[in-house]
Amino acid sequence: METVLECKNLTKKYITKTALKGIDISVPKGAIVGLLGPNGSGKTTLLKLAAGLLKPTSGEIKVCGLKPGAESKAIAAYQPDRVYLNDWMTVRDLVQMMTDFYVNFNKDKAYEMLKTLKIDADDKLKSLSKGTKEKVQLVLTMSREVPLYMLDEPIGGVDPAARDYILNTIISNYSENATVIISTHLISDIESVLGYVLFLKEGNIIREGDVDTIREETGMSIDTLFREEFRC
Repeated sequence: METVLECKNLTKKYITKTALKGIDISVPKGAIVGLLGPNGSGKTTLLKLAAGLLKPTSGEIKVCGLKPGAESKAIAAYQPDRVYLNDWMTVRDLVQMMTDFYVNFNKDKAYEMLKTLKIDADDKLKSLSKGTKEKVQLVLTMSREVPLYMLDEPIGGVDPAARDYILNTIISNYSENATVIISTHLISDIESVLGYVLFLKEGNIIREGDVDTIREETGMSIDTLFREEFRC
């Protein structure tokens, strides 16, 4: 099995908390992967480590066979859980910035997605709603042609009606050979698109595997299983 994200005994400690506790994972190529867990379980920390924004306390992490750094950042697209874009820029400015910055950014694809989502490229970001800003950020991420996309809570800040738009944007705009990792706690909204899942709880991987296999073995949907595993 070819992997796009591999962790061996990966640990990340902050001053007062251990966010990841020696986890071992192998994420397969060519799947939509759910990184599932409640708030505070370590999902964002794991994605930031993979994106090269944090350094492990110990252990190893590889992205497409590379240690996180300049080379891996060129072939892995990361979207944080907060809008990071400059409010004073227009959407068109942002598309041009990404075109200048990434050789694998497809400008035509970006404008096509913006049109589908009914977003005016000449609008300034500060004039847009929070949900629309998140859609713009997703368009910029998914317009890169890379083998790995890492999306941290891409549907967490938008209303239920907009979630379908966002999921359709994700599904429609990545290569079948690529992998999309979606971090979320909103399982019911994304279960239908998932092929592989990782359950993260208090810094530990408590379940990992193919979605159909897990359903067959447990007799439960991923959403039901999640509610059982993370019941308060």
